[in-house]
Amino acid sequence: MRVFRTGRILALAFLLAAGGVARAADDGIVARVGDEQISLQQLEKEVRSQLIEIDNARYEALKNGLDRMVADRILATEAKARGVTTDALLASEVKSKISTPTDEEIATVYEASKSELGDATLDQVKPQIVQFLAQRQEAMATRTFVDQLRAKYKPQIFLVAPKVDVTTGELEARGPAGAPITLIAFSDYECPYCKRAETTIEEVLKAYPDKIRYYHRDFPLDFHANARPAAMAARCANEQGKFWPYRTALFTSAQLSADRFKEIADQTGLDRAKFDECLASNKFDAAIDKDMEDGANVGVSGTPAFFVNGRVLSGAQPLDAFKSAIDAELAAASAK
Repeated sequence: MRVFRTGRILALAFLLAAGGVARAADDGIVARVGDEQISLQQLEKEVRSQLIEIDNARYEALKNGLDRMVADRILATEAKARGVTTDALLASEVKSKISTPTDEEIATVYEASKSELGDATLDQVKPQIVQFLAQRQEAMATRTFVDQLRAKYKPQIFLVAPKVDVTTGELEARGPAGAPITLIAFSDYECPYCKRAETTIEEVLKAYPDKIRYYHRDFPLDFHANARPAAMAARCANEQGKFWPYRTALFTSAQLSADRFKEIADQTGLDRAKFDECLASNKFDAAIDKDMEDGANVGVSGTPAFFVNGRVLSGAQPLDAFKSAIDAELAAASAK
């Protein structure tokens, strides 16, 4: 489950935007209390995770704006090449290809939205659903057309995503050691969003064979009672060289419990005596705490959180988000 401190982050972002970059006195001191003083460096360390989130939010805003501006210029360039206006170009290449929504499509949206529509009947909301489907279809068609033009005009993008230094932890990794992409996941075995993200990650790994070195790091949330014990169990499996099959079984299990951890140990071929002794010892408490501390230091405040060569992707992101970040890293590596 992703946990946001949205209000505080937006407030900080607003203050930065309104007042410029925060500054210390000439000696680098931002406060004194009696004989004690607080430096800007100490302050930035204290709020590092929030500052990282602000940097990422700023980048996303800039990227979204840049995407729109690049799309506008690509469309204008193509329109000029054809000797038409941009509106005329979109009319012929996008709007002319929009079809009228079918009754089945309308009914599907209505059924999916019933909880938000209250007592409204299909006939009452049909015009709004038709408008919604038409707008969605137009947006998708426009995106597809712009993507085709991007391939034609090959715009150069120099905006760089912010990155942080993230260590990989102690657990066994997947993928070749020399892979150009390091993908690190901070995850919680009881988090439903983490379970959903696992399906996407498998698609990512299949899409980029031999390109990704994948690492798991633990970030069990306090309100998931079985998350930390599950992390302990997975580390006991790692001790016997079976971390990844055990991890997969945890994420695909319908429920987590002490008995279930032992069942999975049997299913994955672990030495039960060694596993049980390891699990009872709580010997990996400090290692799990270290993962959580490292995660908090790089801005992780909820799960799942991913890092692609140090670039943050928070939450259960779609496949395209991972591909965009990975493709950008591969392109940058090939340009060197």
